[in-house]
Amino acid sequence: MATINLQEPAYRGKQGPVFFAAGFRPFFLLAGIQAAVMLPLWLLVWEGITGLGLPYAPSLWHGHEMVFGFGGAAVGGFLLTAVPSWTNTAYVSGRPLIVLFALWLAGRAAFTLGGVLPAWLVAPIDLAYLPLLAFLVAKPLIAAGKWRNIAFVPILALFTIANALVHVEAAGGFVTGLMGVWLGIFILLLMIAIVGGRIVPSFTQNWLRMQGQPIDPKPIGWIEKGGAAVVVLAAAAMHIHFPGPVAGVALLLAALVHGARLAGWYSLRTLANPILWVLHLGYLWLVVGLALLGLANLLPALPISAAVHALTAGCIGTMVMAVMSRAALGHSGRPLELPRPMVTAYVLVSLGTLMRVLSPLAPETLTIAGGLAWTAGWLVFVVVYWPIVTQPRADGRPG
Repeated sequence: MATINLQEPAYRGKQGPVFFAAGFRPFFLLAGIQAAVMLPLWLLVWEGITGLGLPYAPSLWHGHEMVFGFGGAAVGGFLLTAVPSWTNTAYVSGRPLIVLFALWLAGRAAFTLGGVLPAWLVAPIDLAYLPLLAFLVAKPLIAAGKWRNIAFVPILALFTIANALVHVEAAGGFVTGLMGVWLGIFILLLMIAIVGGRIVPSFTQNWLRMQGQPIDPKPIGWIEKGGAAVVVLAAAAMHIHFPGPVAGVALLLAALVHGARLAGWYSLRTLANPILWVLHLGYLWLVVGLALLGLANLLPALPISAAVHALTAGCIGTMVMAVMSRAALGHSGRPLELPRPMVTAYVLVSLGTLMRVLSPLAPETLTIAGGLAWTAGWLVFVVVYWPIVTQPRADGRPG
């Protein structure tokens, strides 16, 4: 069974300010703040209480900021934390990290001010973040010969292309914005399929062994040797380019494959450990979301919004919170003992997602209630993890 090592990297050189000593610090915190701020703002726009004065649909802004803003920060924080572990190199810290973070932040401001700033200025500001992240990730991977993980570099390149497709429409060009958002969503799901498939069974096996419940996982070979990723890519291609029955079948097959994968991970045995079961819950949302999207392609009467939010607010939101809440503890020198309020945060995120998935039954009530619950979950995360990511490591080491 393949695993991703998230142990401590080597420490060399000056780390700079504590907040910029490692990528998980600024990017995990700002991903949480982005989620907690942008969704309430979107609800105000959706209700018609305020407007952003954008030259394109506000829904495009919402989708872009949750996928490339929130998702982009989470991806950056994860890779900048994981790559040093894979390569036994020092964290990206100090000035390079400050520049990268400034580019991400500038992108959020520029895209939101798209009604004031010209498109020719907004696009390069927002598009600058991901290529620099890819460079900072590729350099140590190539130097260490970690070719197995180099796949994340072309994935980031594809993520950049997806972002560019949104900017093409924002600039008044072709109608490519929705395609870009969907491509961005599926790229994040692809990363979850890759990373989740390594860390969830590994963490589960290790914890159950410590509980005196050793297990002998029997992974399905072709799924773990690329099948899990291939079915996501195939489903993405079908949904984006050939929506309808063919895409519906491809998506249902993808849901079946990932459901079979999850079924072998002993999920019910993790219920006593919230920091572990939340990973299983996040992966379950992937299965549910793919199935709902498949059904929406087969049954036009089924609102596609249910599937969209199962995949984004549910799968991506839950997995991002699960990984960040775990990694931030370990990489700040703390034991993996989940702060008690985080159980509430986990529940609120999934409860908010469930209400949003069911919102076609009572659109205004469930949309607002679901959005507020999801936001509340992220506010809890921000409050709990603010001191963890802004203060020095608990064990006195750098990073």
